[in-house]
Amino acid sequence: MIDFRYHLVSIVAVFLALAIGIVLGSTELQGTTIDALRLSSNQLNKELNVSNNQRDSYEQQVGADQQFLTTAEPRLLASELPDDRIVLVTEPGASSSVIAGIKQAASWAGATVTGEVALQPLFNDLSGANESSLYGINNTVASTDQATLATPSSQQTANQQQAAQLIGTAILATTTAGETQGISASDAQTLLEAYAQAGYLTLSPVPADRATLAVIVTPATAPSDGQNDPASQVLLAVAQEFATASAATVVIGSTAGSASGSAISVLRSSSVSSVVSSVDNADTTIGQVSTMWALAQQLRGGKANSYGISGASAVSPVPLAVPSATPSPTISPTPHPTKTGKGDKSVKKK
Repeated sequence: MIDFRYHLVSIVAVFLALAIGIVLGSTELQGTTIDALRLSSNQLNKELNVSNNQRDSYEQQVGADQQFLTTAEPRLLASELPDDRIVLVTEPGASSSVIAGIKQAASWAGATVTGEVALQPLFNDLSGANESSLYGINNTVASTDQATLATPSSQQTANQQQAAQLIGTAILATTTAGETQGISASDAQTLLEAYAQAGYLTLSPVPADRATLAVIVTPATAPSDGQNDPASQVLLAVAQEFATASAATVVIGSTAGSASGSAISVLRSSSVSSVVSSVDNADTTIGQVSTMWALAQQLRGGKANSYGISGASAVSPVPLAVPSATPSPTISPTPHPTKTGKGDKSVKKK
């Protein structure tokens, strides 16, 4: 049996070791530890300074690039869309700065913005009561204008797609010649007012003429429920109908609003992306130039594509080649006649 003295010696030994550790840690080891920490801190400060300098350099470079693009934008867009007409269609929550930027870019490209059709939250409401109301307006308008409603691609957004079909006949045409065909200007205004009075859209101003090109502006922020958001599903129906009614349609969004789960993201993963181009950074100069170039590409027979930085196929469209001037004919120098005489040693006297 272990007696009390053994326990006492063990306890004393433990406390003695603890005391020795405290003494050593507060004297000899303390200086070594502090030196090591100081060295590590100095190294981290150096790395932080390097990172800060790189960040400042990158910010200056980005600022210079942006300033250059802003200065070059009028020339980059010059004569891209001469005398074309563009109608803006905005989703609820669309960025006002994006809208303003696109209007300016259209002006530099030589196009005219005929008006702005702002879809309201009620247009994206898929509840039973609202669907019934929209169904009634669609059928009344179709009957008045003797239009045949298209078969919808999805029953979930059937009424929105048919509404977009009818609205498209009032604001869009596939060709410049088509602007004078179809329903009359007064009937087009009556049609738009029917949806406006019901709270489905607002007009600022009412499109005076039908456009051949459409730009749809998506919300500035991505929805919380991602691809299941009703507005994103409605966008597919609207974009599909406008692509059919126009010569070219482009769907655009801001950088922050085009991430995963956004309307742009949903569009790019659908079959509608084969007929509608998309630009996910239209809040930047590059995105605004890309929007005009995308319209020009489709207008001239190019395929729809996705442009930008968030899951896009390319940063921007390839700009159309400017026709080169006819090269001047090359004039060959006239050879001097061969001289004969005293100075010509190749001619021998007979």
